[in-house]
Amino acid sequence: MKFLHIADLHFGKTIYGTSMIESGDQKDWIEKFIGLCTEEKPDAIVIAGDIYDRSAPSGDAVMLLDQMITSINELDIPLMMIAGNHDSGQRLSFGSNILSKGKVYVAGLTGAEISHVSITDPENGEEVTFWLMPYLFPEQISVLLQDDSIHSYDAAVRALLKKQDIDYTKRNVLVAHQNVIADGKEAERGGSESMVGGVGQIDYTAFDGFDYVALGHIHSAYAVGRPEVRYAGTPLCYHFAETRQAKKGPLLVTIGEKGEQPKVELKELKPLHKMRALSGTAEEIRNLLAVDDGRNEYISINITDQRITPAISNHFRDVLTSRGSILMELMSTYSDFGTISAAAKAKAVEEKTVEELFSDLYRERNDDEPPTDDEYDLMKFVGELVRNSDTHAEIDSKDIDRILERAEKIGGYDQ
Repeated sequence: MKFLHIADLHFGKTIYGTSMIESGDQKDWIEKFIGLCTEEKPDAIVIAGDIYDRSAPSGDAVMLLDQMITSINELDIPLMMIAGNHDSGQRLSFGSNILSKGKVYVAGLTGAEISHVSITDPENGEEVTFWLMPYLFPEQISVLLQDDSIHSYDAAVRALLKKQDIDYTKRNVLVAHQNVIADGKEAERGGSESMVGGVGQIDYTAFDGFDYVALGHIHSAYAVGRPEVRYAGTPLCYHFAETRQAKKGPLLVTIGEKGEQPKVELKELKPLHKMRALSGTAEEIRNLLAVDDGRNEYISINITDQRITPAISNHFRDVLTSRGSILMELMSTYSDFGTISAAAKAKAVEEKTVEELFSDLYRERNDDEPPTDDEYDLMKFVGELVRNSDTHAEIDSKDIDRILERAEKIGGYDQ
């Protein structure tokens, strides 16, 4: 049996002020993905969470998912997807009973019994069971299982899986959206994840017994602990840090007989707009762009030998605009006071308030222009929420709504 493993679609994502829907990036990816499905004819498709970028997705994002589901349904390929931490499980589950009649299986909410779907392997007629486990919290599972001893994500996942009637003598695939680690260490993250960095760690051994574990949440594609436990990564680069991954694309997973190691192959889908990060002196980057005729790209530029001036900004923007590219990020890491150690830089950052850090970042991305009073007031509000909250608690949805309400009043921010 072979199936496609994808995750972290983040439909409705906006990066550096550019909508991935309005730019055509996400629609273009869907069309290429459907082309891949037509070519490969997989026996199933799994989406491991973060279907949308926000729990209350825009109408355009919902229509984009509708287009994707409809196209997959027309190919008669079973589709299974779970809710990630960016999704609203309740919204994603809407119509799930009806959708299941069309081989579209959605697990938005976690129950004491994990939703599972058995697909017949055309090679041998035997079934492969897909277990669909949406993003979960320890407190949620503690209440669900009436077990007050559950306090960590790792304990929650192990307790929930232990309650399932899973026949490990047969082939089983788990679809999950969590922060999975190996030997107590997190691998390098993609760049645009939220609620990661030490939060919700689960050791990969919690999934022992599964023939393959299709993960979402981390935006890079890699195996965790063993080859069968894998992140698919995002379909597109959603942050310049994600350009470290040379290729992006769905994972084509082929599962053989029980006990055989699955074959995993990344099927590259090239983006509509390539993302590139350039770093060097102003002169070095000018010379590079003079001989480099890259077009229709998303570009980040880091100037290392001087501060950003209007002249520098205008020059690079004009060059890139003439090529159909967008300068998404222009910053300077130049220091008037010479080179300082990494430790000193880290200490300087630690000593700054949230508001000061915001102001620094804002200046870097806006030609050294300071934030407006309204924008600074917004960050003071966020800063107070951070300082008055439990640093280990999840972000309260009411606080997020309050932040968004304030943001909308000063310029329609949607991040």
